[in-house]
Amino acid sequence: MNFFRGVISGQAAGPQPSGAETIQKLCDRVASSTLLEDRRDAVRALKSLSKKYRMEVGTQAMDHLINILQTDRSDSEILGYALDTLYNVICNDEEEEQDESEDAVAPLPVSGKHKNVSVPDENAQKQADDLGLQFTDTFVQDPEHVTLLLTLLEEFDFHVRWPGVKLLTALLKNQGPQIQGIILVSPMGVSRLMDLLADSREVIRNDGLLLLQQLTKSNAAIQKIVAFENAFERLLDIITEEGSSDGGIVVEDCLLLLLNLLKNNSSNQNFFKEGSYIQRMKPWFEVGDDNSGWSAQKVTNLHLMLQLVRVMVSPVNSPGATASCQKSMFQCGLLQQLCTILMATGVPADILTETINTVSEVIRGSQVNQDYFASVNAPSNPPRPAIVVLLMSMVNERQPFVLRCAVLYCFQCFLYKNQKGQGEIVATLLPSTIDANSISAGQLLCGGLFSADSLSNWCAAVALAHALQDNLTQKEQLLRVQLATSLGKPPVSLLQQCTNILSQGDKIVRRGSKVQTRVGLLMLLCTWISNCPIAVTHFLHNQENVPFLTAQISENLGEDERLVQGLCALLLGICIYYNDNSLENYTKEKLKQLIEKRIGKENFVEKLCFITKHELYSRAAQKPQPVFPSPEQMLFDHEFTKLVKELEGVITKAVHKSSEEEKKEEEVKKTLEQHDNIVTQYKELIREQDAQLQELKEQVACMTSQNEQLQATITQQQSQILQHKDQYNILKLKLAKENQGQSNSQGDGSQVNGLQTEELTQLREEVEELRKQHSLLQTQLGDKDALISSLKSGAAQTAEGPAGGSDDTELLQELEALRSQVQSQSTEIGQLKMERQDLLRRAEVGCSDTLPSSDSSLDAAKMAELESRLGAQTSEMERLKAEVKNLSESRAELEKRLDSTTSTVAILQTEKEKLQTDVQESKKEQDDLLMLLADQDQKITNLKRRLKQLGETVEDEDDLDTRDQTDDDDEEDEDED
Repeated sequence: MNFFRGVISGQAAGPQPSGAETIQKLCDRVASSTLLEDRRDAVRALKSLSKKYRMEVGTQAMDHLINILQTDRSDSEILGYALDTLYNVICNDEEEEQDESEDAVAPLPVSGKHKNVSVPDENAQKQADDLGLQFTDTFVQDPEHVTLLLTLLEEFDFHVRWPGVKLLTALLKNQGPQIQGIILVSPMGVSRLMDLLADSREVIRNDGLLLLQQLTKSNAAIQKIVAFENAFERLLDIITEEGSSDGGIVVEDCLLLLLNLLKNNSSNQNFFKEGSYIQRMKPWFEVGDDNSGWSAQKVTNLHLMLQLVRVMVSPVNSPGATASCQKSMFQCGLLQQLCTILMATGVPADILTETINTVSEVIRGSQVNQDYFASVNAPSNPPRPAIVVLLMSMVNERQPFVLRCAVLYCFQCFLYKNQKGQGEIVATLLPSTIDANSISAGQLLCGGLFSADSLSNWCAAVALAHALQDNLTQKEQLLRVQLATSLGKPPVSLLQQCTNILSQGDKIVRRGSKVQTRVGLLMLLCTWISNCPIAVTHFLHNQENVPFLTAQISENLGEDERLVQGLCALLLGICIYYNDNSLENYTKEKLKQLIEKRIGKENFVEKLCFITKHELYSRAAQKPQPVFPSPEQMLFDHEFTKLVKELEGVITKAVHKSSEEEKKEEEVKKTLEQHDNIVTQYKELIREQDAQLQELKEQVACMTSQNEQLQATITQQQSQILQHKDQYNILKLKLAKENQGQSNSQGDGSQVNGLQTEELTQLREEVEELRKQHSLLQTQLGDKDALISSLKSGAAQTAEGPAGGSDDTELLQELEALRSQVQSQSTEIGQLKMERQDLLRRAEVGCSDTLPSSDSSLDAAKMAELESRLGAQTSEMERLKAEVKNLSESRAELEKRLDSTTSTVAILQTEKEKLQTDVQESKKEQDDLLMLLADQDQKITNLKRRLKQLGETVEDEDDLDTRDQTDDDDEEDEDED
């Protein structure tokens, strides 16, 4: 222990060992010590020496440290020391980090904040980088080491998790692709790292952001996994919590991670859009009125936020995805917010430049967004369109170069696939729409086109060329533009003025590149007259243009002028290819002969190839945005490179073709045109027939619907006719029955109305049913009477018993009460019979009343009388129904009473059985008594005999019999009474 303390405290006792020897001893102690405390002290000592003796510690101790990570998982302190030591060995950063104290908890460091140190020289830095790469290779030789590190990141202990995050970040910096592959195949590897964003300790969360930045670099698979682990939601929440654009370095780290996830990853971009995360970007760009005092961090954050918007609508994305994102940005108000920043005051120049680029790509190719941008006005007095304000900055040579490039890009995106916008720009140049009191876009473009600044000339020429791109109508309209050069001279056309300036060349003193103005004008002229024979004729009509072009092409100029020669060759080739031979002196054939005599066909093609061989041509062809390191290199436009690629081959063929081939081609073209005309005629005929067929189909559909309606009407009318027929038949039947009733007054009068007869029949059936029920009740009552009679006889027999006197009296009383109830029920039944007879009599009277008493004539009065009688019959029938209902209720009441009587009879039956039982018992007692009496008689007889023998006087048995007979007679008299 004293040895370790001496190493840590730096106290020397005797000769000091060298660093390598000390590290070797510490490694031996780590490998051989059995006490955890000894191993912990040795690892802590290695950590303190790992920065100064990086090579020795990395070479000798790495295997021992990895073994510590595998075996001493239970002790978080030794794990933290081991991870810190590995980080110091592998990390290539020369910045110092604050070490942790052994006896006190160190304050949590803020991610990205380190002490300032001197920058090492290049050789030392290169050696350090090589050393870190070497140790990284050693560590990742076994992929299980990386998997072990991922497992340690699940530990919540700060002293384990934080060093583990830093170590994995350093490994990714040194060997990114290899570490990414290991993490990608590790189960739940990316998910473990995503959990770092949910850590409540900010230092771990912030370093986790740096780790995920390194993890997601140039790996689409990991980017998708991270995105689907809800990374967008978490990162946007962190940005909001940290204050959005006003936040600190953490917001910058989140934005950098978002850029890694979205850039060149169409799957994540679609997921971002479908998750409605574009709408959450709008609050980032809410800038107040006071824009002074922007911090450097806010500028950085807002710059990254604008880049994030541009990633979603980049021209390199698929057109469908870009259009969908542009639509979402307009609907959620993001484009409006960006335009507000665009027109705000006090915004830093680099933010304003990036905002212009962002707005450019948001509106590029989207008609709705372009129309909105055209309606935006600057907050000036009087208000001016935003396009005019931006063009003023573009042609102002005092504005920064990057800002002017951004404005040009914005104007190009505004006109991209926007024929409406192209027409509005060209219209500002036409004489009928020029307003002398206001500055228009056309005036600014013409001013820039003819200014003394070569960069303004180039920008204005390219902007005007975009107003003519793929728009034949505007190319012809621009030929009408007239310019007033000076007082007293007639106006000249815009086309003539461009060629005049082009021919003057270096005679005009300009600021900037010498060839930039001529390159811009030549690109404008090539775009203008391509695919426009009328413009070619106007250009050739000036007798000086063709000699100027041939002179430029045939001369042997320097390297700087080669591009001008190539563009002149392209312009002359366009005049040949799109020539309609309307000018006799400059037909296709004569121009080719001129090239052959003055220039030579091979030389002409060689000069034409100077354009595509230029070093700046390929750079401009890569992407639409004009990005140039300096104004002098601003020579080519992206859309113009497409035009060159399209025309170079056809112009070369057109120049090499002979007159005979031309004639053959003309004949073939004429034949093709004829065929095209025939095909066009047939197409027109087919269109007309299709239109007629469609019209006939519509007529058929209309007639079909009308037919269906008529069929429905016919069906309805047929049903009505059938109803009327049924009503007629009913009336006819009524009349027939009425006539029959007149002939037979005693007939079935109830059949005047079928409905009435049915109701009366039903009523009679109900009465008959009541009769049957009454008979049944009478039968049941008879049975009950017979039962009661039998009970009476049984009760009379039991009355002879010695012990049943009082009970028999009570039973008789109950029987009398039951008889009275039966009598009352019989009375009610008699009343029901009388009501039934009355009901039958009334029904017969009602039926007889329905018979008519008048003659057979069918007049209206008779029908009215019949209807009134029928109504009376109906009311009477309703009354009878009510009486029948009352009878039914009475019948139910009788049934209830009958049930009560039945229960009373059951009770009496029980009492009867009880009395019978008592009678049996009495008989047994009587038998016993008779036996006793017989014994007594025997004894008495014996006693009498003995008394007689003794001489006593004893009564005879005859006297006793006589006495008994007398007693019996008395009892019979009592029973009779």
